[in-house]
Amino acid sequence: MLSDSLAAVRDIGRLYDIAGVLIRHGLGDSVRRLGLAGRLEQAGHMLHWEHAADLAQLPPAVQVRMAMEELGPAFVKLGQLLAGRSDLLGPEWIAEFGKLHNQVPAVPMEQLRPQLREDLGGEPEDVFAHFDPLPLAAASIAQVHRARLKDGSEVIVKIRRPGIAETIEADLALLAHLAALAEANLAWLKPYHAPLLVREFAKSLRRELDLAVECRNAERIAQNLHSLPCIVVPRVHWQHTGVRVNVQDYVQGVPGDQLQRLLVEDGFDRALLARRGAQAVLKMIVQDGFFHADPHPGNVFYLEDNRIAFIDFGMVGRLSERRRSDVLQLLSGLVQRDAQKVCDVLLDWAGDDHGVSLSQLEAEIETFVDQYHGSRLADLNLGQMLGDIAAILRDNHLSLPSDLALLVKAFISLEGMGRGLDPAFHVVTLATPLLRQVVRAGYRPQALARRGWKGLLRLLSVAEQLPEDLSRLLRNARRGRVQVGIELAHLKRVGDQVDRAASRLAMALVIAALIVGSSIVMNVQGGPTVLGLPLFGFMGFVAAVVGGLWLLRSIARSGRSTDDDSAG
Repeated sequence: MLSDSLAAVRDIGRLYDIAGVLIRHGLGDSVRRLGLAGRLEQAGHMLHWEHAADLAQLPPAVQVRMAMEELGPAFVKLGQLLAGRSDLLGPEWIAEFGKLHNQVPAVPMEQLRPQLREDLGGEPEDVFAHFDPLPLAAASIAQVHRARLKDGSEVIVKIRRPGIAETIEADLALLAHLAALAEANLAWLKPYHAPLLVREFAKSLRRELDLAVECRNAERIAQNLHSLPCIVVPRVHWQHTGVRVNVQDYVQGVPGDQLQRLLVEDGFDRALLARRGAQAVLKMIVQDGFFHADPHPGNVFYLEDNRIAFIDFGMVGRLSERRRSDVLQLLSGLVQRDAQKVCDVLLDWAGDDHGVSLSQLEAEIETFVDQYHGSRLADLNLGQMLGDIAAILRDNHLSLPSDLALLVKAFISLEGMGRGLDPAFHVVTLATPLLRQVVRAGYRPQALARRGWKGLLRLLSVAEQLPEDLSRLLRNARRGRVQVGIELAHLKRVGDQVDRAASRLAMALVIAALIVGSSIVMNVQGGPTVLGLPLFGFMGFVAAVVGGLWLLRSIARSGRSTDDDSAG
C-alpha cells in the first residue's frame, strides 16, 4: 500500500510537470479539456496559467512538437511514431513530427562505468583492447562508443542510459492514463482508438529498451538477406551483448544523409545503390514479412564496391503470411491500376464498423486509382500513392492497423531515399517483377501443399475439440444456461416501424367504430340536432373525418421517409 501511495504521489508530480509544459507551449486549453487542471488543483498543485498564451501564435503542430521535445524520451518516441502515421495525421503534423530528434547530452563515462562494469564483467578498458570514453552519438535511450576487440575487430558499444527504463515505464503509465482521458473527453479522437495506439507504442518501446532484441532482429534480417551479398548487416558479438549493452561491428562508410560525398568520392554508382537498396527493402517486406521499420538516411551507410549497410534494428515491422498476401494484392492493384482490387483490400483492413459510408469510401478510392489510368509504369510514385491512400482513410476517420502503418512508412522512406540517390528511380519498376515472382511462387505445388497441410491441421484440431465442445454445450443446455445472441442490423428501425403500424391499425379501428356508431345514432329519433341531423351522430362523423385525414397524412409522411432512407 505504501509503495502504491508513493507511486501515486510521483505520478501526480509528473502530471503536474506535463501540464506545466503543455501550458507553457500554448496548450492550456487541452489541459482544461482533459480534466487535468481540476485534478491537479485538488491535489494541491497550482497551475501557472499566465504563460498559457505565450506561444499561442504558433501553429498547433509546432506547439505539440516543442512540448514533446521538452517532455522527454517517451513523448519524443511517440512523436516519431506518429510521424509515420499519415493515416491519422495531416501533412502539416507529419512534417512537424518529422523534425523530432532524440539527440541529448551524453552521459559522462563515470556515470556509465558502474552499469557497464556489471554488464561486461569488468572494466571496459580491460574487456576491450581499446575503448573510447567519448561517445560517437548520444540519443534518448542509449549512446554509442567506439572500441576495438582484442582480436583487432573494430566495434561499436551501445550502452543504455542508466535509469532510462524506469523513467520510460512511468511515462508510459501516464500516457495510457492521458489516452483514456483524451478518448473520454475529446469526441473527435474516438475513431483513432488512442488507448490502443498507446498500448501498441508501449510494446514497441519496451522492445527497444532491450538492446539484445535489436541484435536478434539484426541477425534475423542478415540471414534473410544472405542471398544479396551487396547488403551488409553488422555482425553481433554476443559474448558482450545483453539487455543494457550490445556490441556490433563498426561500419565505415558514407552516411545516407551525406549524399553529396558520393559525388566526389570514387567508386560509387548512385543509380546502382538505389536499385540495390530497393531490392533489399522489397525482399524484406514482400518475401520475408520481417523488415526494417525505420530505414531513414541515418540508418543507412554506403560502402565501397557499391554495397549498402543497414544499422539500428530496434524498430522492425512484422507481416503475417495472410497480411503479406493482402499487401501483394494492394501493390498489384496499384501497379495495374485495378481499382476494385485496391478497394477490396482496404475495406477489409479498415473494417465496416466505423459508421463510415463504405460506398463513399469505395467511390473515393476508385476515383483515386482511376486518375493513374493510362500512366506509364515508370511514372508511378508508389510512396506517394500509398500516402494518398492513407489520406483517404484519414479523411473518412479510418486508421490502418499498426503493422500496415509501419509498412506505409517504410515504402515512403524507400521511395524518398531512392529518388535522393537517383532522380530517375522508380520503385514500381523494381516491385513489379518481384510481385509477379512472389505470386507465382504462391501457386507452386510445394506452396499449395504447405497451405493445404496447415488447413488440414487446423481442421483436425477443430475435430479434436468437437466432442468436448458438444459435451459442454449439452451440459449447459440441461442446466438452462444456453444463451443465443442475435444481432440484426436496423433492428431498432424495424421495431419503430412495427410500433407505427400498430398505432395506425388501432386508429383505423377507432375510425371504423366511429363511422358505424354514428350511422346507428343517425337513425335514432329525438334528442338535440344540428343542421337537422342528430348532434351525437354528426360529431361522430366529424371525428371520423379528422381521424381519417390524420391517418392519410401519417401514411404519406412514412412513405416519403422510406424513400429518403433508400436514397441515403
